[in-house]
This record gives sequence, structure tokens and C-alpha cells, in this order.
Amino acid sequence: MTPRLLGLSGATLQDAPPVCHHCVWWQSRGARGASKERWIRETEDEWGAWGTVYYDDDGRVLGTMQSAPAPLFPRAHDLPAGPPSADAVLITCAIIVDRTTPWVLQSLFLAAIGDAKERGARALEAFGYHYAEGESVPTRFHLHHTVFPSDFLADFGFQPVRIEGRVELARLELGGIIQDPELEPAAARVLRELKGLLLPQPVPGRSQA
Repeated sequence: MTPRLLGLSGATLQDAPPVCHHCVWWQSRGARGASKERWIRETEDEWGAWGTVYYDDDGRVLGTMQSAPAPLFPRAHDLPAGPPSADAVLITCAIIVDRTTPWVLQSLFLAAIGDAKERGARALEAFGYHYAEGESVPTRFHLHHTVFPSDFLADFGFQPVRIEGRVELARLELGGIIQDPELEPAAARVLRELKGLLLPQPVPGRSQA
């Protein structure tokens, strides 16, 4: 069995880390809660799969990422440096199951870029954090699952939209990854490899939480 990426949906949510099964932090705002089941149903009707699940060659999940059109995540309006742009796909969180496989996060980002481009989105956005120089890798990549190191985002071509304190909203104009002569060769190669791993994103037979 070869490594594969599947769309995160009601059908694959059961494979994601348990913390993802009932979490509605991004789907709610303030003290107002949200129904995960209803959000999944409406999001899949409007957009389809809302992220990616990365499986290794033994079928074990190595990581997941949640992403969808920014208006589907009300919490993003309350974050420092928000709100995100209405025309962007927003990467809201990523969880890497095995800390010995940091490359999974890069693969998930590249998959999100490729998926957003194929769906015709204008841009991809994410919240970044400016860590102090010399900060440890566990702190930069494992302490937070909803904001990403700003320099990590910059490596993919994301540019700051606005900054508040150490938090920034960063944006990647889709097509920019091709225009950057230093980033394009490596990114394009990985995108081609990832495209070979991507399977049809399951939406029917939902198993909502």
C-alpha cells in the first residue's frame, strides 16, 4: 500500500485524531456554539471535502489539515490580524501525529495549494506567528495547531496582509508559487508527486461527529 492523501470529510473524519472529531472552535464564534454535523453537511454541499488526511504506506494517519473558504470559519474574524479575505481559502489548523515526520506538514500545505488552485480559488490564507529567533522546533510546530511560523509560510510564498503583535494574516495569491523562480522548481516537483497520491475526495456516506 502506498502513501495517500484523502479529502477530510464526514467519511474520513473518523480516521483523524480524536481531538478533531467534535471540535467546532473554528466553526463557532464567541460564546455561540455550532453543530459539527450541520457544519459538515452544509460545507460539503457547498464546497466538498474541507481539508486533507495523510496516510502512510501502512494506512496509518500521519497528519490532517482543515481548510475551506474563509467565510465558513466564523472564529477567524475574532483572531488578531483578522479577518481573512472573503475570496480566500483559509487553512485553519493542522495536526501532525508523529513528531518524527515533520515533512508531513509541508506535504499538507502543498496539497492545500494544489487543491485550492484546482478548485479555482483566488488565494490561500493562514494565520502566522513571529517566533523569537532560536525558538525550539517543538514550540514552533507542535505547540500550536492553528497558527504557523511566519517564516514557514513565507517559504511557500505567503505574504503578510496585516500584522497585530506577533500574529499575522498571510496570503498566497494562487499562481505565485509558479512565479517565484527560487520556490517553483522544488514546489512544482512535490506538487506533481502529491498529485499522484491524491485520490477522489469522499463525501457520500458521511459519518458526522
